[in-house]
Amino acid sequence: MRKVLIVILILLLGYFTYQYFDAQQEKREQLVEATNLIEKEIKSVGKLVVTEGSFAQVFTYKNSKQIFNLVEANKKALVVINAKVTIAYDLRALETEVDPENKTITINKIPAPEININPDIEYYDVSQDYLNQFEASDYNKIKQRVMTTVRQKVESSELPQNAENRLLAELANIYVVTNTLGWTLQYNTTPINSSQELKTLLD
Repeated sequence: MRKVLIVILILLLGYFTYQYFDAQQEKREQLVEATNLIEKEIKSVGKLVVTEGSFAQVFTYKNSKQIFNLVEANKKALVVINAKVTIAYDLRALETEVDPENKTITINKIPAPEININPDIEYYDVSQDYLNQFEASDYNKIKQRVMTTVRQKVESSELPQNAENRLLAELANIYVVTNTLGWTLQYNTTPINSSQELKTLLD
């Protein structure tokens, strides 16, 4: 009878030991699966978030030059600009850190927005005196003026806000996944408790 009890105790001990290690293995597998899922979601947002816009402008370029203080030589042109503008966040430069042990995703750095301006410049009603003709420096000045003016218009338009909203939508995907799996998303050392709090990241 004693031997039977010992055998039963050994079997029970073996069963509970197996159940314990099996549960631990299942937890480890779940952790690895969750980590892989989160890392996959982070990689999936590693793309350009782009907002596009178009700007048009017309202005007159004029230049006068005195010749020996006797004659004034002039040149002018009507300049028409149609510029295509894109604002992008290159999320391939998004710096994140995954901590499986503490179930934490840390966003260390969000890339700055990139403003790209591609102007199409056309010249009309070009007139120039023989002693003051259009040169490469004139076209460079015109292009610089165009780039400065368009950039100012972009910065005061809705494009930056639209691009930021697109960025927040991408980051919200990371938050949803981490929250669903019981993980914590934080920016540097600040925990993010809701999708709305992501807004503070860029403020």
